[in-house]
Amino acid sequence: MSHWSIDEAEELYGVKRWSAGYFSIGENGNIQVNADHRRPDVKIDLKEVIDEMVAEGIQFPAVIRFHDVLRSQVEILNETFRNTIQQANFQGQYVGVYPVKVNQMREVVEEIVDAGEPYNYGLEAGSKPELMAVMAYNENPEALTVLNGYKDEDYLTLALLGRRLGRKIIVVVEKFSELEMLVALSQKLNIEPMIGLRSKMMVKSQGKWASSSGERAKFGLSIAEILNAIEYLKKHDMLHCAKLLHYHIGSQISDIRKIKEAVTEGARLYAKLVQMGVPMEYLDIGGGLGIDYDGTSSTTDSSRNYSTDEYIADVVYGVKQICDLEEVPHPNLVSESGRAITAYHSMVVTNVVGEIKATGTQFDISPSDGEHVLVSNMRELVGERTLHPQERYNDAASFKESAFEAFKLGVLDLPEMAKIDVMYWQILTEIHQSLDHDNFVIQELEDLDNTLASQYLGNFSVFQSAADTWAIGQLLPIVPISRLNEKPTVRASIADITCDSDGKISKFIEGTQVSENIPLHKLKKDEPYHIGMFLTGAYQDVMGDMHNLFGRLTEVHIFAHDEADGDFYIEEIVPGNSAARVLETMQYNTDYMAKVVKKAVDKQIRKGNIAPREGVRWTDFYEKCLEGSTYLRTEK
Repeated sequence: MSHWSIDEAEELYGVKRWSAGYFSIGENGNIQVNADHRRPDVKIDLKEVIDEMVAEGIQFPAVIRFHDVLRSQVEILNETFRNTIQQANFQGQYVGVYPVKVNQMREVVEEIVDAGEPYNYGLEAGSKPELMAVMAYNENPEALTVLNGYKDEDYLTLALLGRRLGRKIIVVVEKFSELEMLVALSQKLNIEPMIGLRSKMMVKSQGKWASSSGERAKFGLSIAEILNAIEYLKKHDMLHCAKLLHYHIGSQISDIRKIKEAVTEGARLYAKLVQMGVPMEYLDIGGGLGIDYDGTSSTTDSSRNYSTDEYIADVVYGVKQICDLEEVPHPNLVSESGRAITAYHSMVVTNVVGEIKATGTQFDISPSDGEHVLVSNMRELVGERTLHPQERYNDAASFKESAFEAFKLGVLDLPEMAKIDVMYWQILTEIHQSLDHDNFVIQELEDLDNTLASQYLGNFSVFQSAADTWAIGQLLPIVPISRLNEKPTVRASIADITCDSDGKISKFIEGTQVSENIPLHKLKKDEPYHIGMFLTGAYQDVMGDMHNLFGRLTEVHIFAHDEADGDFYIEEIVPGNSAARVLETMQYNTDYMAKVVKKAVDKQIRKGNIAPREGVRWTDFYEKCLEGSTYLRTEK
């Protein structure tokens, strides 16, 4: 085995750079999980978690949730705001809300509500179903419920029901017609609402979610519309119901300067409204707190050039400065930092079920009588070391192209074409191995890294478990779970098991760069190789579709416990979708399907084509598959 150190593995995969301290590489070469920020000495070996899952009969792929990470992120956000507010002598409080759209899973919402209860940490909803869930789970009378998104009469009536139940539910007005509807309903039901006004910001964000801000933003009121809303509330003697100003400039803001600009604009607008006599109590700065997915601490779409501490300090001190200058009371601060809360706690683990090699297969390339000159010419290049690499590459490419044309014309037979193909890939491999990659500058040859890379076949669906990698090119860290004390010698991208050419991942963190493939370990026969896709807790958990009818994954919920074996225990296993469940979602009647198949088997039994006992086995097998997983079954 070539010498390889844990430091080299860390340099390659950048675990410490993107994991915010929650993950690291252990001396045994396995990924370690530091799940609880209050107990840094409690470390969980992820390989031991996977071994216990296998022992429990859990098949891969699977989602692993570390609930202690979720709780830690809630605590860190709230305590950092509290400490910064105290240090700044800021007169308002922090009363944040978790936007459930980021991850609506019940277990996630329950954990966040429980962890946030001491801080009066609330919830945010953006639709009627989300509001119905929030009303059931946010029972803290001191915590806010913030309602965003476009609203109809039922949505607003549910909000007023919440007010009747004594909840601090704030309806954020996205367009003027909502305000008219809300005022009419509140008068009809004799229930006073808490009203928020969402401002269209003049500050323009950047990146994938830039359209959330600016004058052409989908949501919010212009300054003129805000002033009209204030006059409308005055007219109906409801100005005292205006409690909150909200703005949002986008998700995953990578540049702290944009956040500072937005804070300045939002705080100034808040102060001016208070000076006009609007009894605002809350300033909701929306989302945008980014995650450093690639570990570069930069302004790329998958990173951020600031820390959580810096973000919070800029918010608190920025709002304080504007309010002091305008001589208005400091507001209570609200943020909707869902990505920062949830991203780290969840990961997808899949087993690699095969390798698709670019270099072809084994084939006898020895000379044969009367072989075509193109075959002979290509063979002369095999093992040829005297030619310059570029000349050798050009010759091989020319022979391959000529051979292809000759094959189409019927000049070459199949064995000759197979020999040329095998020798061509052998030559490219030899050229690549001979290059001095530190000093070579010929682009064609440098691209051999990608040309010769394998594809590792992962037992999962990109469309179900990593939708954003396909839809918007989101970068997610991908790292082997074990063997990190061994040198990875195979460059590979990851292909999924869907029958779609887009079902692959071809953007990877390699050092501080983004590569089309990444070094992974050579697969060993009869030894599972598991890879982890990290930081999937925000959006990826809930955005997947059922392309090829691959359903939701089995979930394993982990808690750290320093008195348990391995410092962890599996608290809950949530089975993934069965094939029957997925089919029924798509309006198939699985009982009818089973009957049709049984009827077809019975017909073959009557004809004598299938023995009765064999027919029973086939019927049972079909029904067993209906109740089984939609993914490949690789464990016996």
